[in-house]
Amino acid sequence: MIDVNNISVSFGGTTLFSDVSFSINENDKIALMGKNGAGKSTLLKIIAGVGKPTTGHISGPKEAVIAYLPQHLLTEDNMTVFEETSKAFDEVYRMRDELEALNEQLNIRTDYDSDEYMKLIEQVSELSEKFYSIEETNYDAEVEKVLKGLGFERRDFSRQTAEFSGGWRMRIELAKILLKKPDLILLDEPTNHMDIESIEWLEGFLVNSAKAVIVISHDRAFVDNITNRTIEVTMGRIYDYKAKYSHYLQLRQERRQHQLKAYEEQQRFIADTQEFIDRFKGTYSKTLQVQSRVKMLEKLDIIEVDEVDTSALRLKFPPSPRSGQYPVIVEELTKAYGEHVVFEKASMVIERGEKVAFVGRNGEGKSTMIKAIMGEIDYEGSLKVGHNAQIGYFAQNQASLLDEELTVFETIDQIAVGDVRVKIKDLLGAFMFSGDDTTKKVKVLSGGEKTRLAMIKLLLEPVNVLILDEPTNHLDMKTKDIIKDALQEFDGTLILVSHDRDFLDGLATKVFEFGNKRVREHFTDIKGFLEYKKMNNLNDIERVG
Repeated sequence: MIDVNNISVSFGGTTLFSDVSFSINENDKIALMGKNGAGKSTLLKIIAGVGKPTTGHISGPKEAVIAYLPQHLLTEDNMTVFEETSKAFDEVYRMRDELEALNEQLNIRTDYDSDEYMKLIEQVSELSEKFYSIEETNYDAEVEKVLKGLGFERRDFSRQTAEFSGGWRMRIELAKILLKKPDLILLDEPTNHMDIESIEWLEGFLVNSAKAVIVISHDRAFVDNITNRTIEVTMGRIYDYKAKYSHYLQLRQERRQHQLKAYEEQQRFIADTQEFIDRFKGTYSKTLQVQSRVKMLEKLDIIEVDEVDTSALRLKFPPSPRSGQYPVIVEELTKAYGEHVVFEKASMVIERGEKVAFVGRNGEGKSTMIKAIMGEIDYEGSLKVGHNAQIGYFAQNQASLLDEELTVFETIDQIAVGDVRVKIKDLLGAFMFSGDDTTKKVKVLSGGEKTRLAMIKLLLEPVNVLILDEPTNHLDMKTKDIIKDALQEFDGTLILVSHDRDFLDGLATKVFEFGNKRVREHFTDIKGFLEYKKMNNLNDIERVG
């Protein structure tokens, strides 16, 4: 259906990837994988037609519709949610209006034998065939169905898009894409800022209703549930697997083992050949053999072994200063915005060293509770931050708060004090910023790179209470695992809000469930919580109430 033909991308003397070719077939559900900076988003933009390759081209049927959802996008501010989403059908409405106008001309004109009249008939015929081939649809009902699937309430339909956060605006853009029913959907981190219920709905839509899909996502479960093919971008080239992500990981490991074995055999051959050359290069009777082996080595294609993303090393949070026994005590807390009550008479006690998860659908009060703990909003009731509680806070929009004109190094150099100043490069290296990466300006970084940089800033001050609100958005899977390992070893108190099913598992030891204006405490980990709720898997964490 769509062909990627010998695509190469180079900038600043660096080649991101070269001679990349593959075909996208109808009903392919492709996961585009690779570590941050490998070129995944760049490749997606080229396929979407919003980026240009250095060499190569994209080809496909002229009538093929490609829809693209980038990581960062804003809707207009002068529309309601329903009006903005209905723009998905603008082309249909345009065709209808044009057809009516052409038919009106046919009715009033009398120059039946003129060339212009015949051209008009041809236009009407051609447009009619196209317009009436579109399946008859109740467009309002379709808009409503998709918006509700993505988490909007009916009362939201008439609200201005300007009232919504960036995450909800992204859902509006996603709704428009899904309603267009394109031949190919390109999604770059679509599940960021989505609760698990909406992710499940999106999974069902992509599997059952969408045609071809290419997705970049850090959410393992989401990728595994929707894809049947994995394309990995690594070391400037691609590997194409007819397998979903979890199976691809096994195949990739097998591939690397074969490469390693072939590489070692080739290195032995090179060493043996070089030894022969060195031993006999001055021997007249062996001259031809020596020359033959020299030419053989010159022509040899050296086997490359795929990189393994071990550059991130093991991260370690600084030792935590000792806090009081109870860093957070909440009693009878109520928060309302006008007539909308988020939660009422909520109580919770978080002990020193506990790792707790806040779960629940979007809008049920998880982030609101964090803002109350941080003193950013007013409320009714009592909330006490304990003795010597030193809080490190990672907000959902933390990466967007970085100064885009600074370099990576300058960002950290500005806030580093004491002994840390001589270890900035080591710290950056641990978060996969090395060499030229440290001189890049923040504005050219990918979403994942910005999130990692924001996380480094959090690491610089010793804290004993970490509050992380959706910390894994934009992170690739490897980085996410490394941060999860570091958090498991963190010796302070952790409060974690995350929609990421895989990230929560094995990290939190207590669950606070937000829903129906209440906060319920569960003295168990995520798996125990699921068993108590009689749920089968992490997909259902936020189906509560």
